[in-house]
Amino acid sequence: MGRLLAVDYGRKRCGIAVSDTLKICANPLTTVRACDLLQFLKDYCAANEVERIIVGLPKQMDGSDSESCRYINPFLKSLAKELPDMPVVRYDERFTSCLAHRAMIDGGLHKMARRDKNLVDAIAASIILNDYMSSHDAAL
Repeated sequence: MGRLLAVDYGRKRCGIAVSDTLKICANPLTTVRACDLLQFLKDYCAANEVERIIVGLPKQMDGSDSESCRYINPFLKSLAKELPDMPVVRYDERFTSCLAHRAMIDGGLHKMARRDKNLVDAIAASIILNDYMSSHDAAL
């Protein structure tokens, strides 16, 4: 059984989260620079059994694509070219950064720790993955 891997794509940094092999929970893995993301994913997928990659899709409140999609779409084309057999799912990521900050506060992290954007991005990726897994289970 493969893992699910989620990406919270940003212009500078991308948060990465993975599921366990049973796809029960999502855990923040790391944050990588956007320019290094494709190589990181290729290396990770070569070393680990990944069933599917979920990429956060930024949406406006009305459901339309946000301005950030113009940066994500070229990445998705490159990803499809480099990992042609890997299923890639785009999943709504609205409010994940806000939820990540809330989770950090609820988890008792101090203000200085909450300023760590790398941590926020990795937690946001885990929220995207958790939401995806919850909705996928509900659809079955």
